[in-house]
Amino acid sequence: MVHIPGGTFRMGSDHHYPEEAPSHHVSVDPFWIDRTPVTNRQFKEFVKATNHVTTAQVPPDPKDYPGALPHMIYAGSLVFVPPHQVAGLRDWSQWWTFMKGADWRHPYGPKSSINVSDNHPVVHVSFADALAYAKWAGKDLPTEAEWEFAARGGLKDKEFAWGDVLTPGGKHLANIWQGNFPIENLGADGYERTSPVMAFPPNGYGVHDMIGNVWEWTSDWWSTKHEADAPKACCVPQNPRGGPESASLDPCQPAIRIPRKVLKGGSHLCAPNYCRRYRPAARHAEAVDTSTSHVGFRCVVRSTVAAKP
Repeated sequence: MVHIPGGTFRMGSDHHYPEEAPSHHVSVDPFWIDRTPVTNRQFKEFVKATNHVTTAQVPPDPKDYPGALPHMIYAGSLVFVPPHQVAGLRDWSQWWTFMKGADWRHPYGPKSSINVSDNHPVVHVSFADALAYAKWAGKDLPTEAEWEFAARGGLKDKEFAWGDVLTPGGKHLANIWQGNFPIENLGADGYERTSPVMAFPPNGYGVHDMIGNVWEWTSDWWSTKHEADAPKACCVPQNPRGGPESASLDPCQPAIRIPRKVLKGGSHLCAPNYCRRYRPAARHAEAVDTSTSHVGFRCVVRSTVAAKP
């Protein structure tokens, strides 16, 4: 793990997506954070020790998905499948497929494996899976503020984790999409899917992959108003799954009330023509029961003691 000194910084951005605004000053205490996202090797050790079964490996409860037909209720996870053509970029179902048999051991479907990907970030993990690993390891998931503070690497008000230029001197410093998303991936950074967790240089704090590769879970409830402590200050009734009602609403699926958490960091699917969220300030909502082929996590230990836990 890497020790992060803590301090005050400007969180969010007023210059990009509306959910990143308004930017505001936030203070965080010192903490330790994993140097990299949790890898397949590390998650494999956790499963071996605990016999943990991930969300993607369990058929959903039909009561949680009103209107879903019986043949649609099966264990699986969302996998990115590049289409040959698209009709605009609004309908993400053109490139995301809920695939039976996709899980952390089979990231691209039942015939795929992680046999040669021990050092890649684990994917197809839900919020509950990430939290279970963190507790087993004696750690926790970072808050959104902790994550963003660590991602900025000690830089002040910079666009990226390394400065204001995406590819300084033409050099790729993170695993993101090059080309016309979602049809054409040029792979100029060397990778079309996930990359080994130390494939790119660390930021100023010595932390790898805070930008790109995989989105990462945080402990904060989602709120479209990015004001200080907005998700925590939501004084509304709790829904059956434990999250604030305002955090659970999905206008596209109003009958399915599932709380959402904040993801940070962007992924290898973020592209200049779509989802320019390969920045510390960027944030995204994810339902707690969802797992995908581009979401992982890392852990923190909160301590003011300057000694490695």
